[in-house]
Amino acid sequence: MQFGRYYEEFEVGAVYRHWPGKTVTEYDDHLFCLLTMNHHPLHMDAHYAGTATQFKRNVVVGNYIYSLLLGMSVPDVSGKAIANLEVESLRHVAPTFHGDTIYGETTVLDKRESASKPDRGVVAVETRGYNQDGTLVCVFRRKVMVPKKEYAAAALPEGVDPERPSFPEPR
Repeated sequence: MQFGRYYEEFEVGAVYRHWPGKTVTEYDDHLFCLLTMNHHPLHMDAHYAGTATQFKRNVVVGNYIYSLLLGMSVPDVSGKAIANLEVESLRHVAPTFHGDTIYGETTVLDKRESASKPDRGVVAVETRGYNQDGTLVCVFRRKVMVPKKEYAAAALPEGVDPERPSFPEPR
C-alpha cells in the first residue's frame, strides 16, 4: 500500500477519497477539548448546550474535525512530505455532532517545482470533510513540500526500499 506520494505522482485536478471514515464520539470530542484546554461549554457541558444554544446539544470542537481530516489525508497526500508549509484557509461550514461520521477527500489544486532545491516540489491541495449525510462540514487549503522520486531513491542506502522500511530482528 502506498503511503504518500512523490512530487511526480501528483496531478492537478486529481481527487483522493480518504477511507475509512471516522465516527466522532463524545469521548473523542471531550478528550481533544481537554488536551487543548478548550473548555467552552458548547463542547463540554450537555446541559448548557441543550438549554442555551441553537443546536440544543454539544457541538464537536472544529479543530478536532480539522485535525481528523488532516490525519485522514496523510496516506494519500503528505505521507512522504518533507514539510507542511502552510494552511492557507480553514472554514468550518456546518456543525458536527457526537455520533456523526466524517469522510474526507482532497483535490490537487496546483504543483510547482522548488525554485531553490531541485529535489523537491510544492503541492497545493484542498481537503473537504463531509458527514454521513453528505453535508460539507469543513474545508481547508494547504501547501505541502514533497520529494521528487529520483532524488528520494538516490538518497537511500543500497537495498533500502522507501515503501517498506526494515525493522530490527527480534531477539
